[in-house]
Amino acid sequence: MNVHDFTVEAADGDKVNLADYSGKVLLVVNVASKCGLTPQYEGLQALYEEFKDQGLQILAFPCNQFGGQEPGTADEIADFCSTNYSVTFPVLAKIDVNGDGADPLYKYLRAEAPGEFGPGDRLYPHLQKSYPEFLDNDSVKWNFSKFLVDRDGKVVKRYQPTVLPSEIRDELPAVLG
Repeated sequence: MNVHDFTVEAADGDKVNLADYSGKVLLVVNVASKCGLTPQYEGLQALYEEFKDQGLQILAFPCNQFGGQEPGTADEIADFCSTNYSVTFPVLAKIDVNGDGADPLYKYLRAEAPGEFGPGDRLYPHLQKSYPEFLDNDSVKWNFSKFLVDRDGKVVKRYQPTVLPSEIRDELPAVLG
C-alpha cells in the first residue's frame, strides 16, 4: 500500500485518484485560513513554482479541527487562497485529519510518519497545554503539518507545523532526483 492507493475529494466534490500523481513528489499539507501559520501559503506557493517542473505537486487539505480556524466553505477557501496568496496548487475538500472521522489518507500518512511532540518540536508551548490529546501519538498536531511523499507514493518524512516551507526547500532536490 502507498499514497497512490487513495482517492480523495476535490473542493468541487469530484473524486481525485492519487494514482494520477504517480511519478510526482507530493507535499501533503493540512491548511487553515485563520491561523497564525496561514502565511505559510506564500512559502508553499514559492516551493511549488520553483519545483513543479521537476515533479513537485502540493496538495492542500483544509481542516477545521484546530481552533475552528478553517470555517469557510469550499468557495470561500478557494477565494481566500487565490486572492491572498495566489495559490495555484490544488486546495482540495475540507477534511478531518485526526479522530474517528479522519480521512483514510491522513490515517495512512500518520501511521507511516508518526512524528514527535517533544523538546525538539518548535510548536508553541501553550499548544501542548491546550491540546494534551496530541501528545505522544501520531496525531497531526496543528494546521500546516506537512508530509513529503516520493514518486512511488512512499511517505518520506513528516514536518511539524512550524517548519517553514523554505526549510524544506533544500531537501527537495534529493527526493525529486
